[in-house]
Amino acid sequence: MSNFQPETIRVREARIACDGSGDIPAALGHPRVWLQIDDKGYADCGYCDRRYVLVGGPADNGKG
Repeated sequence: MSNFQPETIRVREARIACDGSGDIPAALGHPRVWLQIDDKGYADCGYCDRRYVLVGGPADNGKG
Protein backbone atom coordinates (compact mmCIF):
# COMPACT_ATOMS: atom_id res chain seq x y z
CA MET A 1 0.00 0.00 0.00
CA SER A 2 1.35 3.41 -1.02
CA ASN A 3 1.28 6.65 0.94
CA PHE A 4 1.23 8.65 -2.31
CA GLN A 5 -0.88 11.79 -1.98
CA PRO A 6 -2.04 13.32 -5.26
CA GLU A 7 -1.48 17.03 -5.77
CA THR A 8 -4.43 19.14 -4.64
CA ILE A 9 -5.18 22.43 -6.38
CA ARG A 10 -7.77 24.89 -5.08
CA VAL A 11 -9.71 26.61 -7.87
CA ARG A 12 -12.40 29.31 -8.05
CA GLU A 13 -14.24 27.96 -11.11
CA ALA A 14 -16.31 24.74 -11.23
CA ARG A 15 -15.15 23.94 -14.80
CA ILE A 16 -11.42 23.63 -15.23
CA ALA A 17 -8.92 22.21 -17.73
CA CYS A 18 -6.00 19.95 -16.83
CA ASP A 19 -3.09 19.13 -19.12
CA GLY A 20 -0.68 17.79 -16.52
CA SER A 21 1.59 20.82 -16.74
CA GLY A 22 2.48 23.12 -13.91
CA ASP A 23 6.12 22.82 -12.96
CA ILE A 24 6.77 21.07 -16.28
CA PRO A 25 6.16 22.31 -19.85
CA ALA A 26 2.69 21.49 -21.23
CA ALA A 27 4.32 19.39 -23.98
CA LEU A 28 5.48 16.95 -21.29
CA GLY A 29 2.07 16.66 -19.62
CA HIS A 30 -0.98 14.83 -20.99
CA PRO A 31 -3.83 15.66 -23.38
CA ARG A 32 -5.98 18.55 -22.11
CA VAL A 33 -9.15 17.35 -20.43
CA TRP A 34 -12.03 19.42 -19.07
CA LEU A 35 -13.26 18.59 -15.58
CA GLN A 36 -16.50 19.66 -13.91
CA ILE A 37 -16.60 19.97 -10.14
CA ASP A 38 -19.93 18.67 -8.85
CA ASP A 39 -21.72 18.69 -5.48
CA LYS A 40 -18.82 16.76 -3.87
CA GLY A 41 -16.77 19.94 -4.27
CA TYR A 42 -13.87 18.36 -6.18
CA ALA A 43 -12.88 16.62 -9.41
CA ASP A 44 -9.96 14.25 -10.04
CA CYS A 45 -7.97 14.13 -13.27
CA GLY A 46 -7.95 10.62 -14.72
CA TYR A 47 -4.50 11.13 -16.25
CA CYS A 48 -2.35 12.67 -13.52
CA ASP A 49 -4.54 12.16 -10.40
CA ARG A 50 -4.52 15.84 -9.50
CA ARG A 51 -7.49 16.79 -7.37
CA TYR A 52 -9.15 20.12 -8.06
CA VAL A 53 -11.08 21.47 -5.08
CA LEU A 54 -13.58 24.31 -5.37
CA VAL A 55 -12.70 27.16 -2.99
CA GLY A 56 -15.48 27.40 -0.39
CA GLY A 57 -17.00 24.09 -1.49
CA PRO A 58 -17.73 21.06 0.70
CA ALA A 59 -14.28 19.50 0.08
CA ASP A 60 -12.30 22.72 0.73
CA ASN A 61 -10.16 22.49 3.83
CA GLY A 62 -8.10 25.60 3.00
CA LYS A 63 -5.01 23.57 2.05
CA GLY A 64 -3.55 22.84 -1.33
